[in-house]
Amino acid sequence: MLYLHDVWVNWFEGEENGYNICHFHEWRKEDVIELLDQVPLLKVGKELYHYIENDLSELPRQMLNDVYQKAYLRKNHERIQQDYCFVVTDGTAILAVDTIGYTVPIRKSRLIPRQEQLVYEMVESQEVLEYEFKPDQKREEAYHILSPNPFMMSGLTRKERQLKQLLFMALDQLRTSENTAEVRYWYTEWAPEQYRTIQELDFHEAWQMLYEDTKYGWSDKHLSLCENLIKGQPFFEKLWEVENRPKVN
Repeated sequence: MLYLHDVWVNWFEGEENGYNICHFHEWRKEDVIELLDQVPLLKVGKELYHYIENDLSELPRQMLNDVYQKAYLRKNHERIQQDYCFVVTDGTAILAVDTIGYTVPIRKSRLIPRQEQLVYEMVESQEVLEYEFKPDQKREEAYHILSPNPFMMSGLTRKERQLKQLLFMALDQLRTSENTAEVRYWYTEWAPEQYRTIQELDFHEAWQMLYEDTKYGWSDKHLSLCENLIKGQPFFEKLWEVENRPKVN
């Protein structure tokens, strides 16, 4: 079995969408970085890699057996054995995974560029390991406003992705209100030139059209709508503050 040593990881917990597992250039100074003293390296097929990166489903039993207690975390000069922790690659993309003792990929991290290059070199001549697993045929259908399709997040920065998800949370809450006057107001804020048309829409039409108009890309209009929608809602305002606080130097 292949092993990596001295691997820096920035765990993102409970993420079922790969776009929320930030690459090294999006890591922040306030992120908690850990050091894996030793970790197994597995080369798998593209389908299994995608399954691990973009889902929180059961990992193949044989894979778990292969990596069991072979990884160590370095903390305060101690080596702490990890039950199911490994780095996986399909030869193109790379991911560190820690199940924290469970059988699903609870924590995931990207690697720093130097370690990524080392992985590519180590697996270049390696055969793909075959593991039995059941891909989720309904994964594509499982995307929804609170777990957006990756296409909606394509090209966005970490901050923009976080704020867009906050906007979607606010829009989802707006949908539950079923307040026609309110949704017409917000849609008019977004598209004032369509005022007359919007006044003739029922609640569901107005909400769906607002969602369709906002679901792709990110702009100053998205930012303004998000900021105004969440006003007076402490939980949403806290999330907004986290993404808009001054950067740590």
